[in-house]
Amino acid sequence: MKHLEEFLEFLSIPSISALPEHRPDVEKAAEWLKDRMTRAEIEDVRVIAGPGNPIVFGRKNAQTLSPETAPTVLIYGHYDVQPADPFEEWNSPPFEGHVRDGKVFARGSADDKGGVFPALMAAEEAIKENSLPLNLKFLFEGEEEIGSPTLKSLLESHRDLFACNLVLSVDGGMYSNEVPSITMGCRGLAAIQIDVLGPHTDVHSGGHGGVINNPIQALAAILCSMKDQDGRITVEGFYDDVAYVSEEERRKIAEAPFDQDEYMKRLGVPDLFGEPEFTPLERMWIRPTLDPNGIWGGFQGEGVKTIIPARASCKITCRLVPNQDPESIATALKAHVMKHAPRGVRVNVTTFPGNSKPYVIPDDHQALPVVASVLEQLYGKEPIPVRLGGTLPIARAFLDILDTYLFFFAMSGPDSGAHGPNEFIRIDEMERLRKGLRLFWDRYSEAVVERGSK
Repeated sequence: MKHLEEFLEFLSIPSISALPEHRPDVEKAAEWLKDRMTRAEIEDVRVIAGPGNPIVFGRKNAQTLSPETAPTVLIYGHYDVQPADPFEEWNSPPFEGHVRDGKVFARGSADDKGGVFPALMAAEEAIKENSLPLNLKFLFEGEEEIGSPTLKSLLESHRDLFACNLVLSVDGGMYSNEVPSITMGCRGLAAIQIDVLGPHTDVHSGGHGGVINNPIQALAAILCSMKDQDGRITVEGFYDDVAYVSEEERRKIAEAPFDQDEYMKRLGVPDLFGEPEFTPLERMWIRPTLDPNGIWGGFQGEGVKTIIPARASCKITCRLVPNQDPESIATALKAHVMKHAPRGVRVNVTTFPGNSKPYVIPDDHQALPVVASVLEQLYGKEPIPVRLGGTLPIARAFLDILDTYLFFFAMSGPDSGAHGPNEFIRIDEMERLRKGLRLFWDRYSEAVVERGSK
């Protein structure tokens, strides 16, 4: 791979956004990108400061078409990384970058410096060949690993700067190493906290047990009321707006490789659980969920402390599918909790900020066949459509603020170990991304021009 030493240099910067002591390293990585983009002859390169970590921006106008008629594609990625601990589980130092067996091991190698760097190499090649077929813009942020808290405000304050026809995210990866995938959407998110209050302070269970309601017991009753024995959510109105999924899409989901036994073994669970009328992949991709994420109350130490606690609390998140609205779901959750609150306790429900709407790409989007054709050429196999079970607020942010859809265009495999020890990216995957971007730019510009001429 050309420029491998430069990539290792980029990886050596511990740009950990979650740790304040690494703020200088985050800023160093931004400046490194600015310098490398400038040397690639990308223009208008700048570091945009904001309330959080900076964004690195750059652009380059089309060279083979008139910039006024050529489409504009925004390349999105992030230069911040996760913390590297536990360090003792790494086979080599996480911020040195070691090449073994065709792989580069380092924190951030797959997520997402191994996406950002090939994108720059692809742009540099096209620019120096004077063959760039469209207008390119770049947005590399330094807060993705902490939830992109300031990205929305920067997009809103710089709408004209980031305006484009399409966003390509070089953050992400493939569902399988063998079969390419197109991520068609991801679930939204709604989050609440339930606080159940009993006596003013912890009290003696011998003196008051059997007389007052126990907040832990009351909270358990509330949680049990939210699902039936098969995992169906019983909150009134929860499923009302869930988008219909056609039998054709369910058929395509069924074609995605999924080894249930291997999945259970990898997670260490004795069986799978959930709505029996849907397959495991359907439950992960196209069905909404409700999950307690944490619960606490009462005595947590060793031995026994005979009390009735003063309070018990729980955090709940719901993953949402198209047509579900986070605010409406949060309202329904609160109504359900209050309706099922047992006697003898006080119950408060708090809605958390940062909720996100679901995101889905229309089946008739003009970029979809272009992405599919490129992936088929790169992998020699027709790509399968997939959805993410998680939530990616950045995709929704681009749609809501810039009225532009984001396509995930990243090649790292599911075994990359992102966020864990010994994270790696295959050199072949980086080369595939570089080549794939060049192919996409050519074919997408052709498709847009052809469509515009009709």
